[in-house]
Amino acid sequence: MPDAVSLERARTDPRIVDLAAVPWRVRLLATHLGPGTLPPGPTVHAAAAAGVAATVPGSVHTDLMAAGLLPDPFMDDHADTVRWVGESDWEYATTVDLAPTAVEHARRAELVLEGLATLATVRLNGTEVASTANAHRAWHLDVTDLLRAGANDLTVTFASAARAMREADDGALPYDWAYAYNRVRVMACSVGWDWAPTLVTAGLWRAARLETWSGVRLRAHVATRLSADLTEGILVVDVVLDGPVVASGTVQVSLGDHVWQRDVDGAARLELAVADPAPWWPRGYGDPVRHDVVVRLVGTGQELHRRVGFRHVTLDTTPDAWGRSCTLVVNGRAVFARGANWVPDDLLLSRMTPARYAARVAQAVQAEMTMLRVWGGGTYEDEAFYEACDEAGLLVWQDFAFACAAYPEDESFAGEVAAEAREQVRRLVPHPCVVVWNGSNESLLGWADWGWPDRVGTRAWGEGYFRGILPDIVAREDPGTPYVPSSPFSTTPGVGPNVDGEGSAHLWDQWNLLDHTTYRDHVPRFAAELGYQAPPTWRTLTGALSLDPRRLTPTAPALAGRQKQSGGMAHLVRRLDGHVPDPDALVDDLDDWLWATQLNQADALRTAAEHLRGHWPRTAGCLVWQLNDAWPGISWSLIDHDGRPKPALYAVQRAYAPRLVTLQPRDGATAAVLVNDTDTAWDARVLVQRVHVTDGPVAATVLDVPVGPRAVAQRHVPPDVALPHARREEVLVADALDDPACAGASVGSGAPTPRARRAVAALCREDGVRWPRALSRTRVVPTTNGVDVEITADVLIADVTILADRVHPDARVADALHTLLPGESVTVHVALPQAPAAATRRALAGPPVLRTRNDLWHR
Repeated sequence: MPDAVSLERARTDPRIVDLAAVPWRVRLLATHLGPGTLPPGPTVHAAAAAGVAATVPGSVHTDLMAAGLLPDPFMDDHADTVRWVGESDWEYATTVDLAPTAVEHARRAELVLEGLATLATVRLNGTEVASTANAHRAWHLDVTDLLRAGANDLTVTFASAARAMREADDGALPYDWAYAYNRVRVMACSVGWDWAPTLVTAGLWRAARLETWSGVRLRAHVATRLSADLTEGILVVDVVLDGPVVASGTVQVSLGDHVWQRDVDGAARLELAVADPAPWWPRGYGDPVRHDVVVRLVGTGQELHRRVGFRHVTLDTTPDAWGRSCTLVVNGRAVFARGANWVPDDLLLSRMTPARYAARVAQAVQAEMTMLRVWGGGTYEDEAFYEACDEAGLLVWQDFAFACAAYPEDESFAGEVAAEAREQVRRLVPHPCVVVWNGSNESLLGWADWGWPDRVGTRAWGEGYFRGILPDIVAREDPGTPYVPSSPFSTTPGVGPNVDGEGSAHLWDQWNLLDHTTYRDHVPRFAAELGYQAPPTWRTLTGALSLDPRRLTPTAPALAGRQKQSGGMAHLVRRLDGHVPDPDALVDDLDDWLWATQLNQADALRTAAEHLRGHWPRTAGCLVWQLNDAWPGISWSLIDHDGRPKPALYAVQRAYAPRLVTLQPRDGATAAVLVNDTDTAWDARVLVQRVHVTDGPVAATVLDVPVGPRAVAQRHVPPDVALPHARREEVLVADALDDPACAGASVGSGAPTPRARRAVAALCREDGVRWPRALSRTRVVPTTNGVDVEITADVLIADVTILADRVHPDARVADALHTLLPGESVTVHVALPQAPAAATRRALAGPPVLRTRNDLWHR
């Protein structure tokens, strides 16, 4: 028995063994290869069966790569050649040495495994302590009676999730991609998607630890509520005191100047009133205030720290003249959600770091976003993601992990779903950024539009989760946050999903079938998905291929391997029809193909975002698909897997500016449509010019457009300005004269480019504009951290962009897509990690680094 001193130490200091700090090994147990899967070579098989050093958190893929037994699955076609990894069984093993005093101290012991992917059997000292089947849960396993002094053998055996999915598929419940991800609680996109390869893995992918104590251990879960008038806050603290027997103690809770003390016997829910708490506001509405909460067990050194925010959220679905609204209301303020969908930033999740999350969130903020939607085919992200969003004031729409499939509702699967949902809601409820819970991605749409009833028949298919289990759990665990059953969805019974009149909508016909100009045919209440594809940046694309870039063409099989949408390579070219001359000829030149498709993505998203924002308050959200990328592929992302922005990120940044000037077709004519997403009225003066592509402005007018706070206003452009004399040689240009970059501008003044708020509209079909060859004077000036590239236009030059990665992998620019009238100038700063060589300075002065829209007319 431990002595009194060690017992007192245990009360004040529960002990934690971080299992990342002990040596692990992983070994191959067996392969179960399906049709078409290539086996490992004999040398690799033998080495893997003998075992290699492993890392926790980690995965089989990362461990085998570190051992030199596996090529990088993101290079070339290696994702296909390493599929055998997911179709095999693996064992992770370690030994934890415990001193006799440590074991004597362990009146209670718990093995905590925060993430197991996916079908795991856990054994400690030869005794099975758990059999798991869910990668979306954490496991807290009581191992009190199994610890011993000296060596403690811990093994985690992973059966092949790919094999289990393959064998569970009876054809009754629809899904897509390589394996039946709807039958096992894996990360859905690990089985492949139209923007990612198949990469089923295994491993302890989140933290693992052994916790021991002999006295009382404090656990606490914190949440907040806020009244609709923002005057009454409630701090909810669920306290559990763990001990060898029922434990009791005094718990002290502090929040700022507020201090409460309560006696707790075993467990208690404390609901503590906080008068007039400073609320957490989303970006653009106020400060995202958070409060430090400390929960202490009096008489011990145990204390838990948490940061919380107080906010009130509803989803307004009131009937109106257009159907039913779908507007998020935060702290009583109706919000237009400007944002994007978030997918896993790496298919091998254990490689994600807080710094990587922070970088992506910072890029979303740079792009003027106010919301990210965590899509249901991925995972519930790490705390670091939600912390970054809390801090930035970014709203989060959180899907439950269901996507594009029908799901079984048998007892064991339903039990996993309920346990997973309870855990994740309780984990995320302290984060004020999480403002919507969504039951599934496109599952209700699948039932309504994809022919599922014919296959499913009378079987349960997951609707019981989306309309029953999940909303019930949200109502109990997070009653202050709205829930919707799916995206897209409709509020009114009997109205199908994906209609403009209510709920959320996914606008995919534009990419799959039509053209991006047809975004203007829709005025949804909330656009939760819309997107256009483009390749990644040149450096990211060529870095993922062994082929010499000089031999790479758009028709190369190696490039096609980066494309995971069936027919996607053809779509990239066909969606250029009507926008650039002779799209088919682009397949002969990689540089022009990259630039044309990237520019078309930028145009498409700019068109959609400006159109939808111009219809506020009828439309209350635009979430483009997708912010980021899970691997270096050709996809709909704004930011590629290496973290480099595509030109579309800058287009979205402009289209999401709090104050926006656009030129839109309205009522058969052209209108200047102004959006003011701020709390201050905007007495805008808009200079609208008809500009000849070589001669400059030929007609102009100034429109006075007062725009109220959080409002939209429009003025039609007079016919003498809007109607061209030479429609192929003229374009309309609109500038806000209050823009600081436009100071002193007047009609035809040749003022510096008003970069923040300039709109450009063609007066004929876009590929019919006779853009002149880009004639400009360029000067490259070294600075302390890079260079300034000064560009002066001699003719009208559209969408001037510096593709900085072409000169250095770490080069960055803060903005792009500038349109210059004759005589105008712009200076683009290129940040570089080292002083540029003369060759670098020369490269910055022209293609393929310095690009314009005009280039595509003079190939």
